[in-house]
Amino acid sequence: MFFKNAYVFAFTRPFTTTDEELHAAMHDHSFTPLGSTELRHFGWTNSLGKGSNLTTESNGNILICARSEEKILPAPVVKDAVDAAIESAIDNDLGREPTKKEREQIKEDVIFELLPRAFNRITDTHAYINAEQNTIVVNASSRGKAEDLLALLRKTLGTLPVTNITPDKQPDEVMTGWLTGDHYDGVNSSTHIIGDFDLGLKVELHSVGDDSPIIKVNNMPLDCEEVKIHLDADMYVTKIALDYDETMSFMLHDDLSIKRIKFFDVIQEQNDDIDSDDAQAKLTGDFTLMAGVLNRMIHDLFAEFSVDARDYQEAE
Repeated sequence: MFFKNAYVFAFTRPFTTTDEELHAAMHDHSFTPLGSTELRHFGWTNSLGKGSNLTTESNGNILICARSEEKILPAPVVKDAVDAAIESAIDNDLGREPTKKEREQIKEDVIFELLPRAFNRITDTHAYINAEQNTIVVNASSRGKAEDLLALLRKTLGTLPVTNITPDKQPDEVMTGWLTGDHYDGVNSSTHIIGDFDLGLKVELHSVGDDSPIIKVNNMPLDCEEVKIHLDADMYVTKIALDYDETMSFMLHDDLSIKRIKFFDVIQEQNDDIDSDDAQAKLTGDFTLMAGVLNRMIHDLFAEFSVDARDYQEAE
């Protein structure tokens, strides 16, 4: 149970729902499989796979998982079927071009007929809540999918006072400063930034303007001359690879989303002594390790942007 991405949101009021209360509320919004003529279902499923509960609590972190099942209908297939249905309606029923409303009804009828033959796609989105740190961390490939999980949680609880992390320091300015030398804190290393962070080997640079060039540098030291030339031309960082405390690497984006997370072997091997036949114990142990490292990294990372998620709580 190791996240690959992380979108971090802050609560604007303390999260006081207990693990037991959350589990009970989620039960009424559990995932159910799609019927043959339904388009999409979205609900809660076992947090650690088959045999686990809807929630898993460990060291103050509550793990949850939202499951989506949807029918996949390729747009060209739908278009061809709709065109054929419209042509048939003109020839056999209407004797004229259908109105906009009639076209919409024909399309709905076609989709309804195609649904039983469509492929089903199931995706799981995990998240965990850390009330002490005042965050909810969502393992999603896009912000939209992260917000889908938040919407389901809001529906489940009746309210969910959360907000995006929006630092006073512009992320692209801070990230660019890491490459121009503004990050220096006395450590004699060209890759060290501040605290436990080091530069990785990837960066994406933009310049001002809608049609401006985008430069992607892969597998190169970020203090190289090529990167310096682009920085001197007033390009700025929008994505950058970082290593944290010899435990993990990731890509940081300028919206503070964290992508392509990789936990190093030194972390993943810490639970090797757990009985391999006890799948739930192994998954719970992995979640505990992962959340501990990720929470510490998020706290330290946000500090570089003068952000503390606990400061987002509104005064009563």
